[in-house]
Amino acid sequence: MAWRDGKASISRLMLFMASIILGIAAVVSIQLFSDNLKQNIKNQSKALMGADFIIDSRQLPTEKVQGIIDSLGAAASEVNFVSMAAFSKNNGTKLVKVRAIEGNFPFYGTLDTEPETAASSYQELGGAVVDATLMLQFNVKPGDSIKLGKLTIPIIGALKSIPGSTAFSSSVAPTVLIPFRFIEKTELLQLGSRKEYQYFFKATSNQDLEELDKKIDPILDDENADLDTHTSTSDRLGRRYDNVSKFLNLAAFIALLLGCIGIASSVHIYIKEKLKNVAVLKCIGATRKQTFLIYLIQVIAIGLIGGVLGAVIGIGLQYAFPYILKGFLPFDVQIVITLQPLIIGITLGVLMSVLFALLPLLGTWYVSPLEVLRNTEENLVKPRKARILTFAAILLFVFLFSIWLLKDIIFGLVFTVGILITFSIMAGIASLFINAIKKYFPSNWGFTKRQSLLNLFRPNNQTMVLILAIGLGTFLISTLYFTKDILLAKTSIENNQETANIILMDVQNNQKQAVINTVVSKELNIIDDIPIVTMRLHKINGELVNTIRRDTTSKNRKWFLNHEFRVTYRDSLIASEEIVEGNWTGSVAQGTPIVISISDNIARDANVKVGDELVFNVQGVLMKTTIGSIRKVDWGRMQLNFTVVFPKGVLENAPQFNVLTTNVANEVSSANLQQDLVQKFPNISVLDLQQVYTIIEDILNKISWIINFMAFFSIFTGIIVLIGSVKNSKYQRIKESVLLRTLGAKSKQILQITALEYLYLGVIGSLVGILLSLLSSQLLALFLFKEPFIPSIIPFLIFLPGITMLVLLIGLSNIRSVLKSAPLEVLRKEV
Repeated sequence: MAWRDGKASISRLMLFMASIILGIAAVVSIQLFSDNLKQNIKNQSKALMGADFIIDSRQLPTEKVQGIIDSLGAAASEVNFVSMAAFSKNNGTKLVKVRAIEGNFPFYGTLDTEPETAASSYQELGGAVVDATLMLQFNVKPGDSIKLGKLTIPIIGALKSIPGSTAFSSSVAPTVLIPFRFIEKTELLQLGSRKEYQYFFKATSNQDLEELDKKIDPILDDENADLDTHTSTSDRLGRRYDNVSKFLNLAAFIALLLGCIGIASSVHIYIKEKLKNVAVLKCIGATRKQTFLIYLIQVIAIGLIGGVLGAVIGIGLQYAFPYILKGFLPFDVQIVITLQPLIIGITLGVLMSVLFALLPLLGTWYVSPLEVLRNTEENLVKPRKARILTFAAILLFVFLFSIWLLKDIIFGLVFTVGILITFSIMAGIASLFINAIKKYFPSNWGFTKRQSLLNLFRPNNQTMVLILAIGLGTFLISTLYFTKDILLAKTSIENNQETANIILMDVQNNQKQAVINTVVSKELNIIDDIPIVTMRLHKINGELVNTIRRDTTSKNRKWFLNHEFRVTYRDSLIASEEIVEGNWTGSVAQGTPIVISISDNIARDANVKVGDELVFNVQGVLMKTTIGSIRKVDWGRMQLNFTVVFPKGVLENAPQFNVLTTNVANEVSSANLQQDLVQKFPNISVLDLQQVYTIIEDILNKISWIINFMAFFSIFTGIIVLIGSVKNSKYQRIKESVLLRTLGAKSKQILQITALEYLYLGVIGSLVGILLSLLSSQLLALFLFKEPFIPSIIPFLIFLPGITMLVLLIGLSNIRSVLKSAPLEVLRKEV
């Protein structure tokens, strides 16, 4: 019976089967890609690092660290730092990452250069290998020269890729490789230089890296050094991309939920049409169980076919992700089809089809044989207990599935409650809309307008489900659009003369006045003159940092124990700071206690509070301080912020360097200033915030493209739901429209009635979605991004009319057969 009845209704069954195909495709494609990403990270961990393990330090290795390095037999070493590079050919300048390498690095993976021989010959020939994109940007070729500090060397090749580098880091500071022996000739490693020493190792066949990490790393930590194995690096990289996977999975899951709304709606209409058939079956002896199973089998089949088709489409879609995410991944992802996501997709198809179809399916259980004679739905029993249990099962499934996606119970609960609230608000608005039309029905309107409004609350109306489908799709894509605007606003730079957009770093004390004179000679103003002193923590509340580091029971984050703090001193707060605890001290007299201010993240991670004592090692001199205040710092602002700020009157005589900032009007002024500074002061690094902003904006645009790509699944699933719902409502509509034509209504009137009805649905659904997205975006801006939210008008100008027009077109496409055929012909066809 399920087969025979299904064959007769195949077109309608296919429509609401399409509701879940896209959702399943999204889930399967993302699950497959996540699995492939994790496996690729695991397989390529050595190639990503270029070695089995690395020892790194922010300073020259101490005697103990050097002894460990020698005992393990380092096969290659490197010092890397950020500096300015100048090209003699055209006087171009650029902030680059210099990697001075000694030895045959990398041991795994490849040093991809053009020509290929440059990878193996640059150390012997004494030349530089320069990032390929940078060479194109400044129109330099092998044979031209590059200047790094006091060193000018020939370029012998273009660098395409190297282990340990990503597209993002290369865009901010492109890589330049030089032989290690030339590092002293650059004269770039001075006080305050951010440098890193790395020593690369190749493990022996019987070497246990996990055991080595446990044994050596604590010793290195005491000496301000660190050990990284290729396995720990791959774990860290995997966690970094885990958050991306979680977000994409949630977007896919929302698309799947939209599809499930379509299933519930379509099955609801379908079962209502079949109630008379069910009553006939019961008249001739069919049991409740038999009639229920006939339609349950159909739903299971729909879910199974939808799951299989969705899984197949998902397999194809996942091949697109490596190209979409290419700029964010440090390696090429090799795609392998695994079984688990396919099983998940098919299981989801069946399970969610049954769960969301169960409420309308319960109607078959309670149909009386007398319905054949009554021909009405008024006497149908609506089982309250069964409906509550079904609804609870749906919520439980959503909750458990979101926990599985997010790997966190609290996040899963928040997501489930958020989905429930959003659905409830939209359902409530749809109900209010229907009730308002009933209560304030405009009786004096013309026939076509009155009839179009009546259709919104007629029997078998689709007002609720269409507003939900349209509203949720619009809500998701509008929220994502507004969020992108918030992120871009957070990183934007105000274009006025009081806001710094050029930062000059590593300015030595003996250079400061000459640098200021150079800047002023360009008719530019010095906005900030920030002194910086480097130091490390020695004691916290009388306890040595080394003792705290060895305490395995401590639950505090310990990054600050090895951290080299770059602190400043000043007598006032800046715009990005706010005192949240204690009192600000701007200056102290000589010989009085030193009262400092720390950021809230340091207070939290070090578990310290106002009044606690910190002892700093200021380049060999121990300095006792007391925490006088805790500041909340807006780290998102593109300006210099500090975790520790000293008052004036303490650090003036300590070894220090300076950071100067200025504002340039355009790219030409920026290039002229950088060229002059690099020629006169090669050790100074110039950070052009306008260039950084352009890079960030480009990355955010790529991220928003990915987000919108996933939102497309949700909005397109919403469209499929819409088509399915509208098409299924066609079968009730045909009789109504034919009766209207029989009574004398013209085709134009029927067309107007249909157009107006779907115009109302489109406007209400999309408007509710956009307004809810405004609310959610305001909450995100207030609590997550801590930024003012200025809404864009784009969703109102594009999403609102665009989605409304789509709804209108789909609705009108249903009525064509009625308008083109004679009433009697249509009625015969329906019979």
